[in-house]
Amino acid sequence: MAMKKILFATLLATSVCANAADSVTSSHAPINIENFVVKDIKIEGLQRVTLGAALLEIPVRVGDKVDSRDIADIIRSMYASGNYENVQVYRDNNVLVIKVQERPTIASISFSGNKTIKDEQLKKNLSASGISVGDALDRTTLSNIEKGLEDFYYSVGKYNATVKAVVTPLPRNRADLKFVFTEGPSAQIEQINLIGNKVFSNKTLLEHFNLKADVSWWNFLSSDKYQKQELASDLESLKSFYLDRGYLKFQIVSTEVSISPDKQGVYITLVLHEGKPWTVKKVELRGNLAGDKSKFEAAIPFKSGDTYNGSEVTRYENTIKKELGQSGYAYPKVQTIPQFDEENHQVTLVVSVDPGKRMYVRDIRFQGNTATKDEVLRREMRQMESSWLNSKDVETGKTRLNRTGFFKKVDVKTDRVPGSPDQVDVVYDVQEANSGSVNFGVGYGTESGVSFQAGVQQDNFLGTGNRVGINAMTNDYSKNVTLSYTDPYWNLDGVSLGGKVFYNEFEASNAGIVDYTNNSYGSSLTWGFPVDELNRLGLGVGYTHNDIGNVPTYVQAEQFAKSIDQYGNSNLITNDYDVNFTWTRNALDKSYFPTAGNYQSASYKITVPGSGAQYFKMQYDVRQYIPLTRKHDFTLLMRGRLGYGNGYGETNGNENLYPFYENFYAGGFSTLRGFSSNTAGPKAVYADYSTSNNGEYYATSDSVGGNATWLASMELIVPTPFASDEAQSQIRTSVFVDMASVWDTEFSYDPSQVVYGNQYYYDYSSPWNYRASTGVALQWMSPMGPLVFAVAKPLKKYEGDDEEFFTFTIGRTF
Repeated sequence: MAMKKILFATLLATSVCANAADSVTSSHAPINIENFVVKDIKIEGLQRVTLGAALLEIPVRVGDKVDSRDIADIIRSMYASGNYENVQVYRDNNVLVIKVQERPTIASISFSGNKTIKDEQLKKNLSASGISVGDALDRTTLSNIEKGLEDFYYSVGKYNATVKAVVTPLPRNRADLKFVFTEGPSAQIEQINLIGNKVFSNKTLLEHFNLKADVSWWNFLSSDKYQKQELASDLESLKSFYLDRGYLKFQIVSTEVSISPDKQGVYITLVLHEGKPWTVKKVELRGNLAGDKSKFEAAIPFKSGDTYNGSEVTRYENTIKKELGQSGYAYPKVQTIPQFDEENHQVTLVVSVDPGKRMYVRDIRFQGNTATKDEVLRREMRQMESSWLNSKDVETGKTRLNRTGFFKKVDVKTDRVPGSPDQVDVVYDVQEANSGSVNFGVGYGTESGVSFQAGVQQDNFLGTGNRVGINAMTNDYSKNVTLSYTDPYWNLDGVSLGGKVFYNEFEASNAGIVDYTNNSYGSSLTWGFPVDELNRLGLGVGYTHNDIGNVPTYVQAEQFAKSIDQYGNSNLITNDYDVNFTWTRNALDKSYFPTAGNYQSASYKITVPGSGAQYFKMQYDVRQYIPLTRKHDFTLLMRGRLGYGNGYGETNGNENLYPFYENFYAGGFSTLRGFSSNTAGPKAVYADYSTSNNGEYYATSDSVGGNATWLASMELIVPTPFASDEAQSQIRTSVFVDMASVWDTEFSYDPSQVVYGNQYYYDYSSPWNYRASTGVALQWMSPMGPLVFAVAKPLKKYEGDDEEFFTFTIGRTF
């Protein structure tokens, strides 16, 4: 789009110069060719232009002697001012009379029929050409503007496009200006002909083109609509294809684009000269290598006899520039000059290196941060002031600022210090995001109905970079209040300190889980330790009090109650003291809506001996973003999770089991879209001893979760339809497939024991009884925080699983 804007601005910037007439006539006396002395000057017809301004526009004053040459200069000067459509000069005795017709003032500018070019873009470029509301209308420039706009449409394959400027006169010498566009359809590529290629077939070469004559429905990255810029890009791809295979003297001899008579079809013909592949004789390094010649020689990608490869040459040049950039040479010049040995068909590559002056950093500055304090940005820097410039450290600073989540956009540049040939300033330009968010969530499902969630989270409290959260949630199944605080730079070594206090009332039956209640409260303290730029370790201690009411009587829960010696109690009470360890690796390109990189986290929690429930719980999560295009507008997101927990040791001779209230669940936005929260997984099995001492078992549709889980998700992120370029950074659209499984490793499957409810009963100990769904999602970074809409349909489900076709959530994104 940037190229289109530049072209468009250039076309609109043309100007027209009016020519003066050589002779004039008048109802007054004609101007005498002989010199005469001007006793007075009168200008007639002025409306908008003041008399004083008009007199300043002419090169003649009272008392001057004028002749025909001066009269021509008067007419030329007044036309050049751009204020007049017509100028006539008369002489009344010794009085110089100038009659003018002013150009009308533009009262309004409007557009009709333009879809390819936005109104804002048109107004900006018209203004650059001197056409804006309040300016004088120069009709002579309108035809050039019409022609320029039509040329722009031709460049994008719209050959039937027309642009017409309509001027509507208004009272008081004003005019409305309206541009009427008839864009028409884009011309379709009917055929691409390649002539001269013998080594590679047409099919092989055209596979590297984005423009195609016949596009399959699934090939969304290609187009059969002609665009001049796309063709130029494809020609560069074709050159790179040959250069990467040694054809150093490959040429595109000619490019011909023919249009069908109806202007609906385009035929492209390329005449190629392939030549022969060249091998590398040797690589010579010349110039100032800043003392690192041996390092650069070791990185040479070619050995004698290797086939030439253009991409390897470019990569090698960039390697030298990168290495020099990390040593303070901010503006190195590296050029590879081929020297041909025609007889042996070999090429010697002479790599000329000019590192330029070594630079050091005078100042590091930040701009655009109105809420965030400078020290919060400065502590993310790895480039130091008064040290040699290191391009890697400068870029690392940009990456670290992006990962804070405080900024929508971060740009960095190096500015030379005037008068100092070896100094630069590093300037980070940031655009602050709304780091404070209202976590208000609304969800709707065919089974779960409507639920609400509210809270306030400030990730950049008072611009200090500290995180403060007050979150409260209330819905059909839970009431929760959490206070949290994190200082990411508790000390100068980057160790973080965080803590939270919480209270929770949980009604399991309304959450799609078997019926029980849990009133819990507790607190925790966590330290974070940086390992390197990507990795971080965490250590935490915590306390949780659980008061389980309406104790469930299904088999799995009864077994846990027996293990802690509270079987038969109306309430189960546990006081759990835990130690937890975490590891995170964040290599994402940015915090919000990443398009490249990897994020991994692992956690391990274990309650200390003597706790009410002795168990451990571990979980590993990973997200991988793979950009599919250079602009990162198409990105593949893959997510995965593994989780497992179990009891350890014995209490009063009973083997400790994993507490059912810590189970993993599947279903809902964060795990398995298309299913209601927590409902996809093992179901409750009850024992009935009223008819048999051995008991009879029956299964239900009540979800109980399990002590192990895995999930996998694949999501294709695509450009949001009809969204502007600016909105694309705030809106994300995707198509996804989710898969998840929850199972109980301690469950013993025996179908003969179940007397009824068999439709809900299967081997709950198998990890391969998974669920799957597919759908589309839309995420929007609104002023309130992230909004997420998802529509999903199960692909694989079991009896008792609850479907949820539509979800709407605020406060969480992937």
